[in-house]
Amino acid sequence: MEGTSLYLPIVILLMQCSPSVPVTVKTARHMVEVEEFSDAVLSCQFHTEVDQNPRIEWKKKTKETQEVSFVYFEGRFKGPFEGRATINGATVTLHKVTQEDAGEYRCEISASLDPVTLGETNVTLNVLVPPQTPSCEVPASAVTGSAVQLRCRDQQSVPPATYSWFKDNKPISPPRHANATYLINSHTGILEFKSLAKEDSGRYSCLASNGVGSPKMCVGKHMTIEDVNVTMIVGAVVVVCLLLLVCGCGGMLLHRNGLLTQGPRGSGAGHESERSCLIWCAYWLCVSDPTSTTPPHPKNPRISNTHNHSCSEEPPLLQRTVTSPSSSSHMRCQLQIRIFPCFLSPINLLIFQKNPFFFCSFLW
Repeated sequence: MEGTSLYLPIVILLMQCSPSVPVTVKTARHMVEVEEFSDAVLSCQFHTEVDQNPRIEWKKKTKETQEVSFVYFEGRFKGPFEGRATINGATVTLHKVTQEDAGEYRCEISASLDPVTLGETNVTLNVLVPPQTPSCEVPASAVTGSAVQLRCRDQQSVPPATYSWFKDNKPISPPRHANATYLINSHTGILEFKSLAKEDSGRYSCLASNGVGSPKMCVGKHMTIEDVNVTMIVGAVVVVCLLLLVCGCGGMLLHRNGLLTQGPRGSGAGHESERSCLIWCAYWLCVSDPTSTTPPHPKNPRISNTHNHSCSEEPPLLQRTVTSPSSSSHMRCQLQIRIFPCFLSPINLLIFQKNPFFFCSFLW
């Protein structure tokens, strides 16, 4: 009896000195994953020592903006959760969740009568979205030996979808060696051909899947592989080279023979002026002076049919003056088309067919 009386004060002293037990708050699941438009249960369980009616609050932190907003406060739901959420104890159930509901939620329990008044726990909600029909980019045609990329993408699935390709409704297996003529990236949805062959022609489609819901496939698109006519390309290059060579030589010959003179030469000045002006004015926009009474040229009304005329006011890069002592009329000539666009002009093509030497002299 005496021993008991000695230990009793010590036990009472230890009980008074023992630390207070804090508010206990926990959750059954820290990570909740549900499909879109289904219900999500956010578990929150608490225990208090004295306060039997603690204050319950739920807050949400958005993943993108990190903004914190109230979900449940002062006994009611707030904002977008009003009318579409229920609470049992401290456990909240969100009905028909969408992607906007995804984020980090925090359950806070405040017990003002307890020695330690606050406790909390976190729950992360991920809203899963099944694949949608992916968009497929398949070129309608391509040439053999070229590099082509076929693209497949679904931007709405959560988690991101993985992709597989089909040709003529048969799966295309990923290449097993480094020298394969094609590559498949299942994460980006790109099917890349390094060098197309004739047998690569076919109907291509893509399948998107992410483990949520059923996979979705795009509508197949046909790609035709055409051969390159190498002979025709080489022939065209040779013809162009020969044409440039002939034009250059023709221009040099015309220059050496005095057909591109810059002024009169003795007694034949009038005739030289006519030839020179006709050669150059065929490729300049020539307008007769309104004061001139000289009859027009029979084939080109814009060119005066006389030996006494000259071309003036040419661009500074190609100024050529032709003068004649007996000149009584004037023409205003302006070059409008340069060398290479001249090949593309239907008018100049017609001129080249009728008289290629004049055209070559212009190129020179």
